[in-house]
Amino acid sequence: MYVVVHHRIKDREAMTRGQKLIKGEGAPSGTRALQFYPSRDGSAVTCLWEAPSVSAVQGYVDETLGSTSDNTCYEVDSGLAFARHALGLRESAPAPGA
Repeated sequence: MYVVVHHRIKDREAMTRGQKLIKGEGAPSGTRALQFYPSRDGSAVTCLWEAPSVSAVQGYVDETLGSTSDNTCYEVDSGLAFARHALGLRESAPAPGA
């Protein structure tokens, strides 16, 4: 399933801790970040994840970021969702083992 996470940043340390999320350090099995959209002013980040459940992502994100951000997670309604490659955004490196 796909899960969106919206982070409301309360402490700039969240961006440093967030590198663990991007790299998947300590992520539950089958859970990985696919897309990362930080706001220009650093007050918010929205991410797209692939995971077995919303609770797997919520627990991992909350544990990793602690009190540095408020995190809202929800399952994507894949029947209504769409995606196009956004011009001006760089491609990420393939996940290890992919």
